[in-house]
Amino acid sequence: MTPLAHTALLIVDLQNDFIHPDGAYARGKAASPQAQALPVKLKPLADLIRTKGGLVAATQFTLVPGRGGEPLISPHLLQMRPFLRRGDFLPGGWGHQVVDTLQPIDVAVEKIAYSAFYQTRLEWLLRKLAIEHLIVCGIVTNGGVASTVRDAHVRDIDVTVLEDGCAAPTEAMHAEAIAALKPVASIATIAGVMAEVAAP
Repeated sequence: MTPLAHTALLIVDLQNDFIHPDGAYARGKAASPQAQALPVKLKPLADLIRTKGGLVAATQFTLVPGRGGEPLISPHLLQMRPFLRRGDFLPGGWGHQVVDTLQPIDVAVEKIAYSAFYQTRLEWLLRKLAIEHLIVCGIVTNGGVASTVRDAHVRDIDVTVLEDGCAAPTEAMHAEAIAALKPVASIATIAGVMAEVAAP
């Protein structure tokens, strides 16, 4: 395994508006129980990685306010999630924040699309912080997670995906996404990575 000083746990989009009972997706009856279960499962790993000298990073899906403060929502997203409204995923807002269970976050990066690398400062930060290995978890396995992992791969960043640290709308979609990522990433479990990190 890459030394912990050069490793980051990258938590994808585990934000209040996606998974908190008072968030936007819960309001729209689109919150996923599988996603809501992830923070408690991931918290011990995040704490261990930080204790051992690794970095805990997170992405924050963002709806950038445009004219009059109305959110700039991609047409495909608005079609899928018509309940999204002004104030949802607003930069600096409560819904935009990573859930309390996973705090503190060492480095957070706003993103506007599936991939955390698309028009963001993530790659710049990873290079500046000498991060060579990402342990990726979060949502959605076949969306933000998969796109971010593939973009890391083409940038020659080593990636491990936590199979039980990600979630998708259905178990079948999750399993298919994990299988499709095997050519570009290592697949591991939370317990397996914790054992490796804790080893002397």
